[in-house]
Amino acid sequence: MLEGKALVEDTDMPIKMQMHAMTSASQALDVYDVLDCKSIAAYIKKEFDMRYGTGWQCVVGSNFGCFFTHSQGTFIYFALETLNFLIFKGASSSPAY
Repeated sequence: MLEGKALVEDTDMPIKMQMHAMTSASQALDVYDVLDCKSIAAYIKKEFDMRYGTGWQCVVGSNFGCFFTHSQGTFIYFALETLNFLIFKGASSSPAY
């Protein structure tokens, strides 16, 4: 397990949820090869969907850019080993008319 070795770049999550994010990432890296980013992301997303309700998104990789809207208190971006992890819950939006 690699908890404590993650470097949080930005977040608005409560501490307990941050710890769950880093623990889930560490567990995923114990199960999957570091090059299998899709399976790592799916593992983390399923963990968050089960614990905090559906609608979570997870991006894992060593080089990516993004722009998104998230629900307040549900965003974390951190590095662990050679990978970056972005986890967030999408914001609800009103239909455009």
